[in-house]
Amino acid sequence: MPKPPARPATKATVELAKGGSFTFTLRADKAPQTVERFAGKARSGFYDNLTFHRVEDWVVQGGDPKGTGTGGERVPSEYNDLSFKLGAAGIARGQDPAFNNDSQFFFVKKDSTFLDKQYTNFGQVTAGMDVVAGIKIGDRIKKVTVE
Repeated sequence: MPKPPARPATKATVELAKGGSFTFTLRADKAPQTVERFAGKARSGFYDNLTFHRVEDWVVQGGDPKGTGTGGERVPSEYNDLSFKLGAAGIARGQDPAFNNDSQFFFVKKDSTFLDKQYTNFGQVTAGMDVVAGIKIGDRIKKVTVE
């Protein structure tokens, strides 16, 4: 008898090497491939010790294996109707809107609805938004845990 499909991950916690953590929901109902890819990378330890390489007044971005904003592979985008309100989690992409980056993610530090349907939204911070707001360029991810 075939094994039933695994239940998708529903939340993730990012621990920072400098201390502090934040938790966000994972919306597999809206971005199933994105959530599956993110959860798989988190479980494998891919994100451990990577940095947040981009920090602006409205966004923090990490998950680049090169640490420069240029690393990662291309995968199909999964646009949806989730809005990029304060604390939304998104996946970075290059110039071609048909493709997302396979590893780089970001969190918005203020409402950024201009990103709606332009980037894949795959979650929402539910605890620790103050930690997200305090991230600086070069801060390291200690571990990402998914449940």
